[in-house]
Amino acid sequence: MDWTAASYFTYLAVTVPLTIWVARTLSTNGRVFLEDVFDDNAALADAINKMLVVGFYLLNVGFVMLYLQTGSLVIDLSTLIEVVSVKVGAVMVVLGLIHFTNVYVFNSIRRRVRMENLRTPPLAPQQFVGPAQPAYPR
Repeated sequence: MDWTAASYFTYLAVTVPLTIWVARTLSTNGRVFLEDVFDDNAALADAINKMLVVGFYLLNVGFVMLYLQTGSLVIDLSTLIEVVSVKVGAVMVVLGLIHFTNVYVFNSIRRRVRMENLRTPPLAPQQFVGPAQPAYPR
């Protein structure tokens, strides 16, 4: 009996829901972080969040589909478990790397925005002072 098709179905049955769960979790919990990054602009944070979710799905489901082929014949249940566990583990590592890359990028943006806020004076200038006069006239 050829278990290759069963390995494909098992792999897809695990990785597609896993990708959906990770995307939803990151979307709901990352919204607060994005609002802070984009200076409490809720509309911009929501738009970026939706674009990130779409990109996350495209990238990860695409990787899942490209990584579907086993490359070897799955002949029994133990081989099926081995093949599926390696593939699911690889998908989980890729999901984690993409997540940490997103966090790093947005943390860099957040840090830059905070540094810019430190350089901006809290009040507009009230008056201008002319050039200083020399202490000893010539």
